[in-house]
Amino acid sequence: MAEQMWRVVAVFRIVTFAYAGILIIANHDHYAHPAAGLIVLAVMVVWTAVTIAAYARPAGRARWVIATDVTFAAAVILSTKWIETAARITAGVPTLPTSWAAAPILACAVAGGPWTGLAGAAVTSAALFAEHPSLPQSTFSGIVLLLIAGGVGGYVMRLGLAAEAAVDRVARREAAIAERDRIARGIHDSVLQVLALVSSRGRALGGEAAELGALAADQEGALRMLVSRSAADDDPGHGLLDVRALLEPFATSGISVSCPATAVLLTKTAALAVAAATSEALDNVRLHASPGARAWVLVEDEGPAVTVSIRDDGRGFAPGRLAEAAGSGRLGVSQSIVGRMRDAGGTASLTSSPGNGTEVELRVARD
Repeated sequence: MAEQMWRVVAVFRIVTFAYAGILIIANHDHYAHPAAGLIVLAVMVVWTAVTIAAYARPAGRARWVIATDVTFAAAVILSTKWIETAARITAGVPTLPTSWAAAPILACAVAGGPWTGLAGAAVTSAALFAEHPSLPQSTFSGIVLLLIAGGVGGYVMRLGLAAEAAVDRVARREAAIAERDRIARGIHDSVLQVLALVSSRGRALGGEAAELGALAADQEGALRMLVSRSAADDDPGHGLLDVRALLEPFATSGISVSCPATAVLLTKTAALAVAAATSEALDNVRLHASPGARAWVLVEDEGPAVTVSIRDDGRGFAPGRLAEAAGSGRLGVSQSIVGRMRDAGGTASLTSSPGNGTEVELRVARD
């Protein structure tokens, strides 16, 4: 963006110089000092070339160079009072540089924003007023246009830079998301499946193998949460997360995750609570369901609310078992699932019976 704006300044300087040159050549016979008008034109040629070459490189855009540019334009404006005749000045003829004097103001705006652009316009406007203190309509209009060019030009430049930075941030974030998804797919297709297999076989074998299986289950859960948290970090700043990105990494050979085709957005707090409660429910399947039990996770977007169901085909448990566990001080389900959802403004219900597996339903209203 900045480089493009400097090219705009260069083009503007060339075009306005051509216009000023035509006027000087056409009118120099009417000047009080015709030769001086041609000398000023020659100096403008040199200065135009110098500034275009200087502004083409970042090192050439130093403050002193831009300040010298503004000073030079003001000096050319003031030379009009010496070169032109008094009668023509009184009649309101334009200054020698005409619109060419606005090029340094644009350079100020591009380099430093609206306030710097206004400062450059103020210097040039002071030269215009000194050249014609009576301030005819043409001079007044020129001053107003210079101030507008400096202020608005700088403001537009700042907006452009902010937009460019925003686009760059979005591009970087999308690249990071793509890389994270690639790594997550690799983890899901290899590491997580191996850990799930070790956990399942370890529980089936029993003994020391069961301990190894439990360790593998712990590491699998930790790795899944790590992947889920990286998805949460992709929040674009609007406070909403896609529940699918948090729950789909839970899928393994023994766990099926079904989600809608479109994004399922919840507030960040609610989405993370649903993901954590789902993880706890799946951990319970690994720890307490029968060996080799499968689990199914279903995400339903109902519009006003989002429901996540976790069902397994394990051994299940008696209806009063959860109340007995809570009464004896074992608060795993009531705290990690029911309590977590309640704190996030949602609800959690568990349904089970011996031999028929268990179903956990998590529900969050969008309001």
